[in-house]
Amino acid sequence: MLGLSVLLLIAADTRGPLAVHLGDFPPPLGITLVADRLSGLMLTVSSAVTLCVLVYSLGQGMADRDERAPLAVFHPAYLVLVAGVSCIFLAGDLVNLYVGFEIMLVASFVLLTLGGTGSRLRAGSTYVVVSLISSMVFFTAVALAYAAAGTVNLAQLAVRLAELPLGVRTLLEGTLLTVFAVKAAVFPLAAWLPDSYPTAPAPVTAVFAGLLTKVGVYCMLRTETLLFPGNRLGHLLLAAALASLVIGVLGAVAQTDLKRLLSFVLISHIGYMVFGIGLGSRDGIGGAIVYVVHHITVQTALFLVAGLIERRAGTTELTRVGGLARAAPALAALFLLPALNLAGIPPMSGFIGKLQLLRAGVATADGWSYTLVAAAALTSLITLYVMAKVWNLAFWRTAPPDRPARGTVLEQPDTHDDCGDGGGDVLREGDRGGASPPERPPGGGGRSRPAGQAVTATLFGRAITVTTDRLPPTMTWAAAALVLLSLAYTVLGGPLTSLTDRAAAELLERSPYIEAVLGR
Repeated sequence: MLGLSVLLLIAADTRGPLAVHLGDFPPPLGITLVADRLSGLMLTVSSAVTLCVLVYSLGQGMADRDERAPLAVFHPAYLVLVAGVSCIFLAGDLVNLYVGFEIMLVASFVLLTLGGTGSRLRAGSTYVVVSLISSMVFFTAVALAYAAAGTVNLAQLAVRLAELPLGVRTLLEGTLLTVFAVKAAVFPLAAWLPDSYPTAPAPVTAVFAGLLTKVGVYCMLRTETLLFPGNRLGHLLLAAALASLVIGVLGAVAQTDLKRLLSFVLISHIGYMVFGIGLGSRDGIGGAIVYVVHHITVQTALFLVAGLIERRAGTTELTRVGGLARAAPALAALFLLPALNLAGIPPMSGFIGKLQLLRAGVATADGWSYTLVAAAALTSLITLYVMAKVWNLAFWRTAPPDRPARGTVLEQPDTHDDCGDGGGDVLREGDRGGASPPERPPGGGGRSRPAGQAVTATLFGRAITVTTDRLPPTMTWAAAALVLLSLAYTVLGGPLTSLTDRAAAELLERSPYIEAVLGR
């Protein structure tokens, strides 16, 4: 799939947008799939990221050796999720865009609740409710578009929407933007994310945070350039970007759990992408695309590294982790590189994307753009502070005295544990067979577990906490591959920005897309 995506990107870049009408039914009767520079680039990056996450998950499954799992549901659900994402990137009409979202969401419901722990079911319930409500709004928007224009084909809508009254176009634009803002976790529609993503296994959290939110950003890019040119709601998007940047990063400052901290940073950095979309200029759109590509890779890598930290230290609670720079220098390097990249340290790809957005904001030269430029620069500095905080707590300081002994600790699932961090009967390696039952703490009533130890549900649902000197090599190399890919964006910064600039020009021109689909 990665190879095909690269070929599709090369073809779209050299020959222009490619369109196919399935069953040879022309619009608006048939299903149209379209690949231009933007969708080809998104497919390539998403394929590379999902490949690395899949390898990581295979390594985690082999390391955990969970033979009691009644059904290997992860891999089918994961591949269905990837199929839904690919359908969204290639969809040439609103109905199949909606279908792609539903395919993705059905798979994500399964992945988010793997293992059926109390915390995952609670987080999954919130995610399901928010997703179903946004899907209802999306379907309503599709119906309104068809009622107003007589088609749902994006190329035909691009032509016919210009003939509709301004009020109708604004209603359709506002409805679609609301749906995509929920998917992308744009403030104030992002409250569901910090409580939903951190409860899932590391591979699920990584692909959700890194990729699924950018699907919403992609749809915002597509509709704002193709269907609603002119940037009528640009100031509204800039206001949402400002709120996301500031509130998200301030929320990250207050966190002490690494997964929740990264979730708030995710909300904040979505603001950079919405900033570029709100500007609506060629430089703004190009900067947004660069930042989408950068952020998919870096955010996924950081969540995979968070999973490795959890296995190494037994928890992602930063107040209970320490000394990893000395104990696990390779793990420290895997965190430090994407962390600096996310903060925008020159000359990394995060700096390239932010610089292009700041230049676009200065070139626009109005009150909103200058405000966003200042907020973006401040957010970058606070992000650097947040990453330094994680480094100091988890890597630089000495290990806490109550850190559990090295080894592998297996904890039986506790059905009464609603938070996923309650105790279970402790079974150390070597205690199987005729070993005596685990000791209980004085006074009875509770179940014993090592001091400072958190219970972590694995990929397939068994509660397990691993504290080991040697991390599974497959998981480590998969995370390292994503870190190297993010560094490759820096080395190839010139070709990358050139490609995204051509993609932005193609989006704003609109005619290549319309001609490829309609043949005129």
